[in-house]
Amino acid sequence: MKKTTFLIIGRHAVTEALKNPRRKVHRLFITEDALKKINRDNQNKNLLKKVHVFYKSKKEIDNLCGKEDISHQNIVAEIEDFDEIKIKEYLELNVKKNMNFLALEDVSDPRNIGSIIRSAVSFGINGLIVKDRSFPFKSKLLFKSASGGMEHINIFRVSNINTTLRFLKSKDFWISAFDSLASKDFTDAKWEGKNVLLFGSEGSGLNKNTKANSDFIYKIYISNKMESLNIANSVSIVCHHINKTVGNKKN
Repeated sequence: MKKTTFLIIGRHAVTEALKNPRRKVHRLFITEDALKKINRDNQNKNLLKKVHVFYKSKKEIDNLCGKEDISHQNIVAEIEDFDEIKIKEYLELNVKKNMNFLALEDVSDPRNIGSIIRSAVSFGINGLIVKDRSFPFKSKLLFKSASGGMEHINIFRVSNINTTLRFLKSKDFWISAFDSLASKDFTDAKWEGKNVLLFGSEGSGLNKNTKANSDFIYKIYISNKMESLNIANSVSIVCHHINKTVGNKKN
């Protein structure tokens, strides 16, 4: 069955999609100057071998993007989504002593999710667990904010976060929730073994049932001059710390 396609924008997002052998890119809409830059930055890489290229003016590309006020950098690509991999399949194929997943409960803002993906890839997170109905996987802003990171992380779209957490606990994962009202500092944990780093929605945080499925609840200590951190900033801090602490111990 033929898959539906959608548009992504931005130089990094599109370039990484073109580099990714798993990603099917159907068409590229681009200005001549933008194409020259891609070719100059990727010499000896035939990125456009199987792609239909259409030269467009900046105004024509503006029209492709509709009313969304996002900087497209004069490049738009029409792509297919990946074939989904289930967590169970991934764990069967990847037997590791140390592994870290991120799980997002009801986080829906594409800019925040894109930034989270960028941090997750930068700091060696093995996969991202999201609720299928709240994950804007066709969002231009998501791909642009992820800056190419969508091509480098496993995203597990699940129907129920709590069911997934219970399954992972049965596979020897520790579930660590993050809550600004918690008493334990996350930097005091050792973070070895298999972990799920659980974050709640931008507004209401984690729900009661999800917290109940957690083994630990941690906070990020910040100055009392500020009430909280943006979720994307919080995730970046946690992922950086864990990568720095145990990243070199992964197998």
